[in-house]
Amino acid sequence: MTIQAPVSRQEHTLAHVVFISAAAALGGFLFGYDSAVINGAVDGIKGHFHVGAGVTGLIVSSALLGSAVGAAVAGRLADLRGRLIVMRLSALLFVISAVGSMFPFAEWELAGWRIVGGIAIGMASVVSPTYIAEIAPPAYRGRLASFQQLAIVLGIAISQLVNFGIASFAGGEVRGRLLGVEAWQWMLGVAALPALVFLVVTLVIPESPRYLVANNRLKRARQVLAEVEGEHIDLDARIEEIRGVLRSEHKPSVRDLRGPALGLLPIVWIGIALSVLQQFVGINVIFYYSASLWHSVGISQTNSLLISLSTSIINILGTLIAIMFVDRIGRKPLALIGSVGMTISLAVMAWAFSAAHKTGGTDVHIPHSHGMVALVAAHTYVLFFALSWGVVVWVMLGEIFPNRVRAAAMAVAVAAQWIANWLVTVTFPSLSEWSLSGAYIGYSVFALLSVFFVIRYLHETKGKRLEEMG
Repeated sequence: MTIQAPVSRQEHTLAHVVFISAAAALGGFLFGYDSAVINGAVDGIKGHFHVGAGVTGLIVSSALLGSAVGAAVAGRLADLRGRLIVMRLSALLFVISAVGSMFPFAEWELAGWRIVGGIAIGMASVVSPTYIAEIAPPAYRGRLASFQQLAIVLGIAISQLVNFGIASFAGGEVRGRLLGVEAWQWMLGVAALPALVFLVVTLVIPESPRYLVANNRLKRARQVLAEVEGEHIDLDARIEEIRGVLRSEHKPSVRDLRGPALGLLPIVWIGIALSVLQQFVGINVIFYYSASLWHSVGISQTNSLLISLSTSIINILGTLIAIMFVDRIGRKPLALIGSVGMTISLAVMAWAFSAAHKTGGTDVHIPHSHGMVALVAAHTYVLFFALSWGVVVWVMLGEIFPNRVRAAAMAVAVAAQWIANWLVTVTFPSLSEWSLSGAYIGYSVFALLSVFFVIRYLHETKGKRLEEMG
């Protein structure tokens, strides 16, 4: 008979906080899932509503407008009503958006439902990482905080797997029917299922101890702290520590960001540039349009969805590499490696797509050899982005700003990121119709600019305390 050693109280506490953090990271999963699921539906939407490149771009990018709104209101709402309330609200909005997007009567209505989903994305992008940071014990905060980014890339990958499965069951066509509903509609509607799971788990995880202390719910705060940090700690001392931090916190505003460099502090411009360059290298073109892109150059719809799935798996691997090395070799070297790799792979993609030519109507043909080069270059590009700028930008945005302006500067930088994301997403369909190769030449130019930006303006933050950022 085998006798199992009893689980220590510390191990039980750690397992509990891992479960709580993973549950909260489902918000990041939905962030990735809902933002990328549109990839498989693009051709179906174009065919169903008979819309051109401009309207398609507006529909796909409409969620990003909602994301900017959701991100703007989430922080204040979380402070007023609690982190869990905002997570539950975002889950409900995800469900409503998914069901509405599955049965739209017109293209403008679909765009409206996508905006609702975008609001949920914006809320989740703010409240989930905030909650994890506040619930995690200091010794495990870094690793638990990485759950959010990992959940996002997993959400992207699972959405592409689901899209591929649905299209396969519908005869390999995104406009094929399942139970009387077109496949692309199922793709958008199935997003309601993980949203319902997120809603359920938010009903069983505890409120943030920081929020509880801020609202003088001290008895419950003690209970939660004991659950996540262990009963061996001095609970009264921890509560006083949290109270002291809350009392000393300065609530920065945009006025605090004023400086001599075109009206803003130089470090704020660096944060904005980080955010904008992360998007202007065109990464979300891959995650929003790749299925339509590969189909447009002669690959079947089912195989196009399969390629999108493989790209998402590469994205996960790259993210794991970044998480492994960001604290070992540093932020700046990792960003520089990524910038050089992206520049070369994007330039190769531009060269490969230069061989694409129309064969009649909207049909496009690309020689097999060029198509294979484009495919390998696209996967290489995603790998270099994921192992560098995909993680490094979020890490550095949380580190580079001085304490006195961190929250306000972060808000401005993230807002710039959403706007840049929207600009790239809304313009790609029209740019690709004008010149697919030209679009990728543009993205490679921004990747090259990122090389010089990293060398000239990015300063290493590895190993530095936040209080050292001046």
